[in-house]
Amino acid sequence: MRPPYLVPAGILAEIGFLVETRMGTDVLVAFLADLEQHAFTLANTEDDLARVRELVRQYADLPLGLADSTVVACAERSGGKVLTLDRRHFGVVAREGTIELLPA
Repeated sequence: MRPPYLVPAGILAEIGFLVETRMGTDVLVAFLADLEQHAFTLANTEDDLARVRELVRQYADLPLGLADSTVVACAERSGGKVLTLDRRHFGVVAREGTIELLPA
């Protein structure tokens, strides 16, 4: 995968929580600095909201939820690749053919 690396805005708080609790404040500060310096691009627009709502409803039995649905909507709009270790939720969506999971 080549830049830009997109970080869906809807998952930013979850990323922050995981980074801070598992890697510490220094790593969170470094991640935030990377965001400020545009190493990653914040993504999601109001145009994604209808798709996010549709995904939440469609995958309510998982539940896919708001955060993961923003990732899927962003990926579908921008090439379809999702970097994740969460095969349980994203694997179900990937089988539908709208996203590709990395690492493969």
